[in-house]
Amino acid sequence: MSCDFVLEIEGRPPLVLGVDPRPQLHPPEPIAAIRSYTLELIEALAERIAAVKFQAAFFEALGPEGFALMHELIAGARVMAVPVIVDAKRGDIGSTAEAYAQAYLEAYPGSALTVNPYLGEDAMEPFFRAAERSGGAVFVLVKTSNPGAGLFQDLLVGEKKLYQVVSERLNQQAEHYRVGEWSRVGAVVGATYPEQVDELRSALPHSFLLLPGLGAQGGTPVKGAGVLNAASRSLYYPGGKPDVLAACSQADAYLKTLE
Repeated sequence: MSCDFVLEIEGRPPLVLGVDPRPQLHPPEPIAAIRSYTLELIEALAERIAAVKFQAAFFEALGPEGFALMHELIAGARVMAVPVIVDAKRGDIGSTAEAYAQAYLEAYPGSALTVNPYLGEDAMEPFFRAAERSGGAVFVLVKTSNPGAGLFQDLLVGEKKLYQVVSERLNQQAEHYRVGEWSRVGAVVGATYPEQVDELRSALPHSFLLLPGLGAQGGTPVKGAGVLNAASRSLYYPGGKPDVLAACSQADAYLKTLE
């Protein structure tokens, strides 16, 4: 099995399964039920998805058992040869950034991590270097899917918006960390902002774009090379509940719109 995120992701379907577990939907023993359901779902969707994205906050909210469960599921996905993205939006300086990078990138070679660029380039560099060492990737927040994203991201910096300035600098880093056509440095761009998706696809020609917001947040599938459409609630809990067969049908419906 390859242990390089960039090489693994190429040629896979442009759909990402977001895993955001809700314990109330898995009574009476949620940890065990979430473990069983998630592994079954990943196996069922393995040929339909580019990657599985674990939202760290939902596991952390379950306490120590939940946090341990996330790491168990990451390992399970890698055993099934499904690429992994940890959606933890980490960002810090110096040795702390290096520790985060070690915890999520070097611990799971060939996996990816979402990172916040707000602390600057020196805070992102440890993640980029760790991804290079481990065969992983980093998805940097550029234009996020939430309604209030523009409060800061659309602020003018000279004649450009802040997210555009971030994308320009990110593209320089992406060129440095190229692996053939694609880079280890990707970007998070909300599917809820389709015009910005098109703009940033041009601004970051060699970066994979991770597009959260598909389904429950109102985003629709976006076609394009290197575009990874991420669906969480609508794919992990189709119809508002755990349902592997319905998830497979929903994945097929998304993929049909992306043909």
